[in-house]
Amino acid sequence: MLTLSPAAARALHLAAQGLLTPPRRKATKADVLDTIRRMAQLQIDTIHVVARSPYLVLFSRLGDFAPQWLDEHLAEARLFEYWSHEACFLPVEQFGLMRYKMLDPSGMGWKYAAEWHEQNRADIDRMLARIRDEGPVRSADFIREDGAKGNGWWDRKPEKKHLEVLFTTGDLMVSERRNFQRIYDVRERVLPGWDDARDLPPRDAVLPALLDYTCRALGVVRADWVADYYRLPRRSYRAELERLADAGELIQVEIADWKEPAYVHRSLEALLPAAAADTLRSTVTTLLSPFDPVVWDRRRASTLFGFDYTIECYTPAHKRRYGYFCLPVLHRGRLIGRVDAKAHRALGTFELKAVHVEPGVRFGTGLAADVAKAVKRLAAWHGTPEVTATHAPPELSKALAGA
Repeated sequence: MLTLSPAAARALHLAAQGLLTPPRRKATKADVLDTIRRMAQLQIDTIHVVARSPYLVLFSRLGDFAPQWLDEHLAEARLFEYWSHEACFLPVEQFGLMRYKMLDPSGMGWKYAAEWHEQNRADIDRMLARIRDEGPVRSADFIREDGAKGNGWWDRKPEKKHLEVLFTTGDLMVSERRNFQRIYDVRERVLPGWDDARDLPPRDAVLPALLDYTCRALGVVRADWVADYYRLPRRSYRAELERLADAGELIQVEIADWKEPAYVHRSLEALLPAAAADTLRSTVTTLLSPFDPVVWDRRRASTLFGFDYTIECYTPAHKRRYGYFCLPVLHRGRLIGRVDAKAHRALGTFELKAVHVEPGVRFGTGLAADVAKAVKRLAAWHGTPEVTATHAPPELSKALAGA
């Protein structure tokens, strides 16, 4: 059995995620879809202190690209939205795999308001009939009857909840986004060619397909990493991974210092000789979204990178350790720090409110130059070319001034 170093395991994972080498050419619209297919899904989040997460995840892999390309792929039904890891954009070929959850959403917990659906069934049915007859709607098209403004997600108007119920049951889909607001339409208009009786895959084919997407996207996988990617039931998937290895879909390897068996997806087989020789390394330096697949599983990120990462935007300000929306810094196969950043679009300024360096990382001139270039590229893409750094290592501040 092949034995690999932890550094080689990281390189294989980053290769699977499209982060092994910097982009060699300017991105195209087709590259956006290819990148999402490579990751299998793209998590959606609306926080906007820098570019919203889906666009930032794509930038980390593609460099400068037109954000509207993602919106166009959704409007052209090459992508659809649904609950997978969380709310995600998914390639349309995965629709059948998600369809079973739509047809029976009872096991989806808070994502499906079953009691609300039952109590408001008549109103929800009327809403669905209206959309079917009159066309797509936004939540903003409905006005609260009491005239009040909501105080947050816990105080939503009934129609918004109705739309979310119909989205979860698959009666409505997101046909497009305008200014990142969902536009809902009936499923038969968004995917007019779909027929459950004809197109629904066998139920017993769903888990194997999701396992393959997971293993391909992770590149290197352990049994305890499987469930999180698609929010599958929390259990051991070792038996399934062993069967995939027996079938030649996975290659079992040993990773030095890991207690658990590991498997490499067959799509990375050509990279294994370099990985075994410990010469495979990522040459990418970039900033990642907090919702990037590389870091969204805290335990996996800790094992692979020794990086303890918690998203603090939902943490009360006085309890935050690093900042509201910290971007992990990927540098040549290592996560070397995190940046609390904010894009001031009206001012054309990209602010580094704080740069936190991981223990044991020395910010020499080479590292500082690479990170400064990555920050400058990201700032330019935001349309905020002036970079300011409030709390940063002196070497980085110097490199930013000269980059």
